Amino acid sequence: MKKSVLRAYAELIVRCGVNVQKGQEVLIYAELDQPEFVKLVVEEAYKAKAKKVTVEWNYQPLEKLHVRYQSVKTMGTVTDFQKARQQHYCDTMPARIHLISEDPDGLKGMNMEKVAKARKMSYPILKPYIDMREGNQQWCIAAVPGAAWAKKVFPGVRTSVAMEKLWEAILYTSRVTEDPIGEWEKHNQNIHARCDYLNSLGIAKLHYTADNGTDFTVGMIPEAIFCGGSEVSRPGVVFNPNIPSEECFISPKRGEAEGIVYSTKPLSYQGQLIDNFSIRFEKGKAVEAKAEVGEELLNTMISMDEGAAYLGECALVPEKSPIAESGLLFYNTLFDENAACHLALGMGYVDTIRDHHNKTLEECRQLGVNDSMIHEDFMIGCPSMNIDAITRDGKVIPIFRNGNWAF
Repeated sequence: MKKSVLRAYAELIVRCGVNVQKGQEVLIYAELDQPEFVKLVVEEAYKAKAKKVTVEWNYQPLEKLHVRYQSVKTMGTVTDFQKARQQHYCDTMPARIHLISEDPDGLKGMNMEKVAKARKMSYPILKPYIDMREGNQQWCIAAVPGAAWAKKVFPGVRTSVAMEKLWEAILYTSRVTEDPIGEWEKHNQNIHARCDYLNSLGIAKLHYTADNGTDFTVGMIPEAIFCGGSEVSRPGVVFNPNIPSEECFISPKRGEAEGIVYSTKPLSYQGQLIDNFSIRFEKGKAVEAKAEVGEELLNTMISMDEGAAYLGECALVPEKSPIAESGLLFYNTLFDENAACHLALGMGYVDTIRDHHNKTLEECRQLGVNDSMIHEDFMIGCPSMNIDAITRDGKVIPIFRNGNWAF
């Protein structure tokens, strides 16, 4: 891939993704797959007048070794050093860039029960720091190819060819054109216009149906609004949290979901795949989960904490979008969630509450935004999906027909 194109992508992530501010610290999380591209992102961040850029590297084989040999107590202990680092992030509010490239099967065989126990130990200690940063900092998730991931998406070809094909797919779906930032400005305008229309309807419930058996109704928070594309942090900085992004999303009301949904794409959770699954809801809670692949892992995910069995997001994504029309299955939530309507179990987004900047986090939770240590998207959209909005004044308005917008 031409370096000039990769530099344009790096600039898009820095300038349009997190929108680094002069004098701001930047924190980059990355796998070991693309060090040269990480270097480009670091350089672009400094060109944007970042004060300091820190890169934290991850490597899946090391994760597996840590889980194998460390005790649950050791894994779940939050040291004074870790607390100090978390406090530093709360004090400085760095822009966070996540460059994902991991192998979708890279943590297969890892003891997830052990991981779950450790996370349940550490999360109550880390949560106050997470809550302090909520809504106050910019963040962006973007992708770069990893060799194992590329071979998963493009099997049967040489690794070098698969890597190039995955680069092409990432750049195309991320709208890296001759003018990527200008393209994203137009794309954001389109998403915002759709959200404005949805927010004008006074939606009380959404009803989903599809020919695979999905028949599901979910309630809306009266104070919640559909969001998508660029967002604004509490300090007033505009940023794009996902590159790519095609969704209009909202946090539903905790406790108001009934019926069954069927997955339409695999879910990669903690480096392992869950596939061909269904989840049945009663009174807002996932009460039954079945899967042909990864059923035990699915139920472990749903039982991570009390809020993990409730919904935190409903996202609307048409079949007519660059990712869906590519025909590729990415085995990666960032891409696959932007190719199909999806739901998320776990934590909801407080920034979907109208005027949330003038409300406390607790006030947003009390309105019905779910709280949890997880937020896991799973795809339910398909060409036969129909979605109706039931408004607060009793009207039924088509939102999706046959997998695409009905307006």
